Amino acid sequence: MRRHAARLLLLLALVLGLTAPAHTGPAATAAPRAPAFRVLALYSGTWDPAHIDFVEEANTWFPQAAAQNNFSYTASTDWNLLANGGVNAYQVVLFLDDAPHTQAQRAGFEQYMRAGGGWFGFHVSAFTTDAGSWPWYYNQLLGSGNFRTNTWGPTTAVLRTEDRTHPATTALPATFTSSVSEWYGWSNDLRTNPNIKILASVDPSSFPLGTDPNQSWYSGYYPILWTNTQYKMLYANFGHNAMDYDTDTRLSSTFASPTQNRFLIDGLKWLGGAGSGPDPTEPISETAWYSLADDAHGTCVDARAAATANGTAIQQYTCNGTLAQQFQFRSTDSGYTRIAIRGNPQQVVDVTDVSTADNARLQLWSYGGGGNQQWLPVREASGRYHFVARHSGKCLSTTGGSAIGVQLVQRACDNSAAQSFRLTVQP
Repeated sequence: MRRHAARLLLLLALVLGLTAPAHTGPAATAAPRAPAFRVLALYSGTWDPAHIDFVEEANTWFPQAAAQNNFSYTASTDWNLLANGGVNAYQVVLFLDDAPHTQAQRAGFEQYMRAGGGWFGFHVSAFTTDAGSWPWYYNQLLGSGNFRTNTWGPTTAVLRTEDRTHPATTALPATFTSSVSEWYGWSNDLRTNPNIKILASVDPSSFPLGTDPNQSWYSGYYPILWTNTQYKMLYANFGHNAMDYDTDTRLSSTFASPTQNRFLIDGLKWLGGAGSGPDPTEPISETAWYSLADDAHGTCVDARAAATANGTAIQQYTCNGTLAQQFQFRSTDSGYTRIAIRGNPQQVVDVTDVSTADNARLQLWSYGGGGNQQWLPVREASGRYHFVARHSGKCLSTTGGSAIGVQLVQRACDNSAAQSFRLTVQP
């Protein structure tokens, strides 16, 4: 009987073994995607409980947003990353509650911005009563000058979207309610600055804005979100939570408005190049128009005086988003393209006199199929490109200096920043 029982158990085990799913070992896990861009958030966390609380909240919210939107987020109190070149490992830097103070930090940040880096500033990062101590930052980059006025206490505001063509604001409605913040006014009228594009301002329906009658706004024009078209930058005036100052308890959240959060995400993606340049796994689009900013000083490839006639000099110039700085890459063969200008797509970037010499100048010329009018885009590890002339094997190059209006040339390819270009889609 025992032998029969054993045989029955063995038979049952075999049947179960045949019908059970095969063991395939641990489930394979997909390799994590490389982040589309890297964000460095700098903060001090030493002044005003409301600002400190915003930093703490930001350092919780942004990592979650990064995981959902495929970018990396690093927070640091080491402002010397601006001075020692550490910031160059990041496509975007945030100033959460402060701005750099030392000369080396300031010089490093200015160099980073001029080279095409992205910056997002919040609330008190623009606060100063001495704009002359760093005029490039307060008067030129931000354009705001000195702090002039504020509302109190912190409240929401109805904001009017003034420009819905910018990549950071295309998803915003005509008006929306912000999260709670203290709001700042400035000594400079940003509307008079040709480089400043105001993205959103206080809608008149918000007035009176504030809870203290002596620190409220009853009328006037107050920009809240803006960009400087000469740089990859955004400034947002929010970043001050309502607080119970007796207990340092948070009474509001800067991230309570989904619409405002949409601006943050879309703004970061624009600054980081996600969705605004060629995807790392895809070729350059033949239907999009791109600006080309060099990695040396952030100047743009430009047709002199916005002309399109044969012989028009191709030069380096301050980025301004005009048709003179918008180009399309149309394939010829074997990976080569002609680089057509938007103002007249028959005109392309051409090496003068079909020269193969170093420092031969670049111009616009009607496309005729010549090798001196065809360029091979070569994608670099950073996501930037260099462009190799078909007839000479040399690279499209700026001077490497910051001088404006200097004609571009071809030179032997040397992997320098003067030959490395960030492509940005233009509307």
